[in-house]
Amino acid sequence: MASQDWLEKDFYKVLGVAKDAQEAEIKKTYRKLARQFHPDSNPGDAKAEAKFKEISEAFSVLSDKEQRKEYDAVRAMGGGARFTAGGPGAQGGGFEDVFSNLFSGGGRGGFPGGFGGGFDFGPTPGVDLTARTSIDFIDSIKGATIKLSLQGMEPLNVKIPAGVQDGQKIKLRAKGRPSPNGGPSGDLIVTVRVKPHPVFTRDGANLRVTVPVTFTEAALGANILVPTLGGDPVKLKINPGCPNGRVLRIQGRGVDAGNARGDLLATVEIAVPSHLSEKAKKALQDFQQVMPDEDPRADLLSRAGLL
Repeated sequence: MASQDWLEKDFYKVLGVAKDAQEAEIKKTYRKLARQFHPDSNPGDAKAEAKFKEISEAFSVLSDKEQRKEYDAVRAMGGGARFTAGGPGAQGGGFEDVFSNLFSGGGRGGFPGGFGGGFDFGPTPGVDLTARTSIDFIDSIKGATIKLSLQGMEPLNVKIPAGVQDGQKIKLRAKGRPSPNGGPSGDLIVTVRVKPHPVFTRDGANLRVTVPVTFTEAALGANILVPTLGGDPVKLKINPGCPNGRVLRIQGRGVDAGNARGDLLATVEIAVPSHLSEKAKKALQDFQQVMPDEDPRADLLSRAGLL
C-alpha cells in the first residue's frame, strides 16, 4: 500500500478502537470482525468481502509496533500540512516526493535519517473458524472424544468435557485457519449440540426423570425402581398419599460438576388406567362410597372469581 494512502484511511475507525488502544484490544476486536465478515461466513457477499479486506489491512498495520508508529506519524503530519503539486519554478516537490523522502531517507529535502525504505506489514494472524457437532446425551454427561472434519483441513480429535451443555462453545486454540504469512493460526470455535434422551433431561447439574406410578402406589405408598443414567436402577420410596407431580430427590445421581455432583430429580406421574374390568370398576365404586365426603374443587370457582 502506498504511504500516502495512510492519510486517507483511519484504521482505528475501521476497527472501532481508540487511538491509544492496547495490542490485546486491537487483536480481540479484529478477530471478532474477521469472524463476522469473513468470506467463508458470507458466501457471495461482495460488501462483506470488501469489509474483510479493509479490516485485515487495518490490523496488519496496527498490530505491528513499527508500522503503527510510522502510521501515527504520517497521520499526525497530514493533519496540519497541505501539499500542492510543484509547478514551474515552484519550490519543493509534490505529494509523492514528500512521502518518498520521508520514508526512504533520500531525495531532496528528506528528513534526516528517515524511517528506512519500504514497508513490512509483518505476519497476519489466521482467521478463526466455527464448526458444529452433535453428541449423544450420555456423552455430554460423561465426556467423550470425537473426530471433527473441516473442509480443506486434516481431521481433528476434539475432547468434549464431561458436563457440556447444549449450545455450549468450545474453543480450540490455534486450530483455525493458518496464517498466510507465518503468523499464528486462528482458533476453532466448536458449538456442541446435545441430542435429547428418551428418558432424562438436564437441569443444570441435576438430571430429571418422570416416573409413572399407579393410583394404588400413590395412595398406599410403595418402593419402586427408578433408572439412573449409565448405572443400575435405585430404589425410591413413595410415601402414602403422594400427589401427582411431586418431585423426589435422589442425591448424587446427577451430573458431575467438578467440585460437586448434581442429583436425580424424579417427578411422580400417576398413571390412570384407560381400561377397567367390571370387577375393577365395582371396586372403585365401593371405594368411592367409603371416601370422605369432600369436594377437592369446592372453592375453585370462587378463587377463579366466578362466584
